[in-house]
Amino acid sequence: MTLLVTVFAAVICTGIWYCKASARELKTGLLCWMFWGASLMWLVDAIFEYAELGAEYFAPAPVDMLNDLYLGLSVVALGLVIWLIVLLIKDPKHTVRHALFAKKAQ
Repeated sequence: MTLLVTVFAAVICTGIWYCKASARELKTGLLCWMFWGASLMWLVDAIFEYAELGAEYFAPAPVDMLNDLYLGLSVVALGLVIWLIVLLIKDPKHTVRHALFAKKAQ
C-alpha cells in the first residue's frame, strides 16, 4: 500500500510538473524527485518482502494494509512539508521577501 500511495503521488506530481510551466518555478521537480525516490525505495522493499514471503505477500491482513496506508500517507505528507520549507527558503516568486519588506515599511 505504501508503494501505491507514493507512486500515485509521484505520477500526479510529475503530471503537474510536466503540464504547467508555472509549477516548475515552484520547485515541483524537487517534489517529483522525493516521491519517485520514495517509490523506488518501497519497490525494493516489496521485492525483498515478496522474496521472503512468497505468495503470502499478496494476502496481507487488513490491519497491515491500514498501517501501510498510514505510512504511505505520512511519507507523502512529510515530502510536502519538506517541499514547502524549501519553497519558503528559496522563495522563487519573492512573495515572502515582499511581505517582510512591506511590514518593515509600515
